[in-house]
Amino acid sequence: MHIVTPDSMGYDRVVTSFSPDGRLFQVQYAMEAVKRGATVVGLIAMNAVLLVADKRITTELMVPESVEKIYKIDEHIGVATSGLVADGRKMVDEARVEAQRNKLIYGEPIETKSILRYISDMAQMFTQYGGLRPVGVSLLVAGYNSEPKLFETDPSGTPTEWKATALGEGREEAMNIFEKDYKEGLSVDEAMALALKAIGKVMKRKPEARKIEAAIITKKGFKKLSEKELDGYLAKVKK
Repeated sequence: MHIVTPDSMGYDRVVTSFSPDGRLFQVQYAMEAVKRGATVVGLIAMNAVLLVADKRITTELMVPESVEKIYKIDEHIGVATSGLVADGRKMVDEARVEAQRNKLIYGEPIETKSILRYISDMAQMFTQYGGLRPVGVSLLVAGYNSEPKLFETDPSGTPTEWKATALGEGREEAMNIFEKDYKEGLSVDEAMALALKAIGKVMKRKPEARKIEAAIITKKGFKKLSEKELDGYLAKVKK
C-alpha cells in the first residue's frame, strides 16, 4: 500500500508543513495572489486617513457601482482589500461582527488596532490547519480613535503600521512615489492628490472618477467619496 507523505506530495501541497528551508509555500502563493490584485493605497494626513482604490474596470460593459474595494467596518474604521475579492469580503464581514460585539460588551467603539489584531489572527489561523488554505487577500485597515491610524495585514497574518503604503500589482510604483513625495502633516487635499497621482501612475491611463473608489476617515467618522467629489479632486490634480 502506498502511503502519502509530505515528501511524496510535495511540501507546497501541505499547508501545515514547512519546506526544508523553512518556508510555507501555500502562504507565499497567497501573497502572489495579492500581488496580482487591484492597487489600493492608504495615507495618513493631518487629522485624517485616506484609502483610495483602483476598481479595475476592464470593460465598458461592467457596471462600476457593482465593484467594491473599500468597506466601512464601523463609524470610525474602513478597510481596503487587494487580492481575492471573496476572501476579502469574508474578512470584512467577520471584522464588522467583531466591531459590533465589542460595542455591545464594552459600550464603546473598538480600537482600530483591535480590529487589525482580530483580522490578523483570523488570517494566521488559516496557515495552521490541514485542509484549509491561507486567505488570498491583504487588507489596509484605517481608523480614527484619538488619532488617524493606518495598518496593513497580509495572508500570513503579519500586522504592520504605516504612514503611507500600497497593495496590489502596482505596489512598487506607488511606494516609489510615496518615498519621494510623502511627508507628515499633509492636508487632506494634498494627501488625496498624492494618492490619485500614485493610482494614476499604476493605472497607466487617465484616472476616471467612476473607476476609482476613495474614503476619508476623520474624527467625524468614515466617509466614502461620491463620483462628483472624486471628479473635483481629479480636476485639482490635473491643474
